[in-house]
Amino acid sequence: MRFTFLFFLIFIFNNCIAQEDSTKSFNVSAYIETYYSYDFSKPFNNEKPDFNYNYKKHNQLNVNLAFVKANYQSKRLRSSLALMTGNYAMYNLSSEPNWAKPLLEANVGYKPFEKHDFWIDAGVMPSHIGFESAVGSDCWNLSRSILAENSPYYESGIKFNYTNKKQNLYVAFHLLNGWQKIAISKGEENPSVGVQVNYKPTSSLTLNYSNFVGNVKLDSINGALRIFHNLYAIYEASNKFSFIFGFDIGTQQEMNTKTKFWYTPVIISKINLNQKSKIAGRLEFYSDKNQVIIGTLTPNGYQTFGASINYDYQLSPKVLCRAELKKYNSKDPIFRYTRALDHQTSATMALLISLF
Repeated sequence: MRFTFLFFLIFIFNNCIAQEDSTKSFNVSAYIETYYSYDFSKPFNNEKPDFNYNYKKHNQLNVNLAFVKANYQSKRLRSSLALMTGNYAMYNLSSEPNWAKPLLEANVGYKPFEKHDFWIDAGVMPSHIGFESAVGSDCWNLSRSILAENSPYYESGIKFNYTNKKQNLYVAFHLLNGWQKIAISKGEENPSVGVQVNYKPTSSLTLNYSNFVGNVKLDSINGALRIFHNLYAIYEASNKFSFIFGFDIGTQQEMNTKTKFWYTPVIISKINLNQKSKIAGRLEFYSDKNQVIIGTLTPNGYQTFGASINYDYQLSPKVLCRAELKKYNSKDPIFRYTRALDHQTSATMALLISLF
């Protein structure tokens, strides 16, 4: 299912009415994440485990994500185009065709009703699932949780979204090209669907539910029905202390097999030491015994506990310095280096720069 025709219509309509809108704006920005990471297990191929897609390289200076982004915004029209490179693009979009791999964002949106905050957006967009994004400066931790690394960071399709007048309720319905897909593969022509409900009952509490329902392709012949739920709460206890509680659960029904499922809880806490310094810690567990999302070829599948702590220092309004220590422990020896291990420890330093 492709949306080229819709893009064309919105683009033409954009040009027709934008001239009458005095509030229109156009902005260009650039961003880069550079890092050095050391895996104490010393992987022979200088790469972190297969279930990690960010900060992937061991014992070398590298770029995790760099992009240039252009945004257009008016009262009833908006659009975004961002082109990227780095570890994130290389590993997370490895299954996409070459023309799609540089696309971080490429979307347009139209607001059909002037008095209501209802938008129709189409194109390549950040995923509606989860509280972490591909952009490190948006996240509390340096690295991403296992939960985030193994659910969609991006999606392509059409989004119908509404925000109420109080700005405390956001509801969206998605028609998607699949589970983190830009280009459609043969056998995946039917669209997937997703819903997001984000509610702020108070200024200090955010509650979110998102889901995904659609077919995924397992190989050249077989497919499966995947149903996925994402829930999280963000609580700002004070100006110094904040918490995120997240939980994902998914099921997958393959032909002539029992329904398989996986789940993952995560807790993140953040402490603002002062205006420039922060500390964040994360505890997480990911259970995928049936190896639906993460294959291990071991008797107990993927059952891994993770813990990390990071320190942030804001060097300037546009430059953030980060350091993180992270450890994984698994039920099976899934970390394959010179020998199979059931644990892995890494240390990472990163510099996040908003260029303009």
